[in-house]
Amino acid sequence: MTKKRLVLWDIDHTLVDFTELGSTWYGTAFTAATGATLQVRPVFGGRTERATTTDLLTANGFEAAEETIEALFRALVAESARHRHTFPETARALPGAAEALSSFAADGDVVQTLVTGNLPEISRHKLAAFGLDEHLDLEIGGYGTLSVHRPDLVPHAVKLAGAKHGTEFGADAVVVIGDTPNDVRAAVANSVVSVAVATGHYSAEELAAEGAHTVLPDLTDTDAVRRAVLG
Repeated sequence: MTKKRLVLWDIDHTLVDFTELGSTWYGTAFTAATGATLQVRPVFGGRTERATTTDLLTANGFEAAEETIEALFRALVAESARHRHTFPETARALPGAAEALSSFAADGDVVQTLVTGNLPEISRHKLAAFGLDEHLDLEIGGYGTLSVHRPDLVPHAVKLAGAKHGTEFGADAVVVIGDTPNDVRAAVANSVVSVAVATGHYSAEELAAEGAHTVLPDLTDTDAVRRAVLG
């Protein structure tokens, strides 16, 4: 019997490119949530939204209280919803992303979901703009609302996937695919397989140095992606 595998995809700079777009939402969202003007801009780089928001509030002189964090989350979702009709023109799906997702979807032994720093609603907006949500089970993902620590998102998604599919996904059956050192660290911290793609701001050498099991230049070679995931 073929062993089921669980593939945990990152979104930004792995499946899609929304370069600088999200950052522009923060000014409006920050004012909506706090009544103040944003002075210090957010830092992303594969961090979770909870980590980014917590640091952003602190850097701008606010206590990172849960009520304020949740208000900022809601304001960010509202900004995404307001702009989502523009996504097909202002962003893009990365080459090979759709083909890789479709290829694994055709394999009944692969479950695909997300481990992403994004909020759940914004994840849907970004992926749906390019039809990339079709082959992902977004109900069992690990999202940026959960923790300031990205490694915490992996076991959350594994637990949900295992419960839904009635199987226990061992560490060697779980694959994290992402473009940042934080994606690689999240995999390594949980002793699962790391496949890194050098499609973001980090080189193949930097990703390999973090301990990625496989580093790909991009997702355009579907066979190479499949080998990296399936072995």
